[in-house]
Amino acid sequence: MSIDGGLAKTRGGLLARLFGRTADQPVTAAWLDELEEALLRSDISVSLVDSVMLQVRDVVTDRKADTVPRVLAAVRDALVAVLEPGDRALKPGAGTPRVILLVGVNGSGKTTTAAKLAKRLRDAGERPLLAAADTFRAAAIEQLEVWAKRVDVPIVSGRPDGDPAAVVFDAVQAGAARGNTTVIADTAGRLHTKGQLMDELGKIVKVTGRARAGAPDEVLLVLDGTAGQNAIVQARQFTESAQVTGIVITKLDGTAKGGAVFAIADELKLPVKFLGVGEKETDLVPMDPRAFVDALLPARA
Repeated sequence: MSIDGGLAKTRGGLLARLFGRTADQPVTAAWLDELEEALLRSDISVSLVDSVMLQVRDVVTDRKADTVPRVLAAVRDALVAVLEPGDRALKPGAGTPRVILLVGVNGSGKTTTAAKLAKRLRDAGERPLLAAADTFRAAAIEQLEVWAKRVDVPIVSGRPDGDPAAVVFDAVQAGAARGNTTVIADTAGRLHTKGQLMDELGKIVKVTGRARAGAPDEVLLVLDGTAGQNAIVQARQFTESAQVTGIVITKLDGTAKGGAVFAIADELKLPVKFLGVGEKETDLVPMDPRAFVDALLPARA
């Protein structure tokens, strides 16, 4: 599915009606207040809305944009600029196999994202291997095994309540022996305490480096796009404990407001690399800032 198709529900509501205006009506103080309120209600952070509105008022004052459509175009450009920085391509890897860890809380979509990413890489000619390292949930292992068959990618699984770091270690070694180009590991998202979860994640990172020098090559933080400001809180917690290299935003095919994507990118200064826009194995798409903004904030309602 395309970004535009995946965001069909997300772009509904006040923002779509506001950004769908095309008549050359003049910009008024009341309309600027309406714009600011709509941006805040879309889960864009207060600090980022303040920055965007400052830019908007500057272009209005300088008469660079004196009608509603021109101001809305300026807002779109400002939001694209938030998503542009950083390398959104997957790193090639410092060795073989390349190792990608997926981290995040349970329910964010890590397991399905792991499988969808493996599907993308397989279709691109790679030989990916999945690692079911969320050993604290038997259901997570079973779910990834089902997805592995669905996308036709091999998998290394551990036993429930086993050592997740050992699963990743075994998967990296198996990948090297079998000629796999990339190992994608699904990790646990919830233990008894946040500290325990972060300690376990740190252990996985350390052991992965023993399995292949320089690994992991990517640590992708998977965030639920429907979580709004809670996603930002989660992002802060994980980036404090792991060298996160990029973000994946999932569940944008539902009724997520979408603004959290900008808030996360702005606060963390990390590239959003992929978007989850559906339930199918092909519904993980690379982030395209202009396409995302245009789909979320259409020129016509």
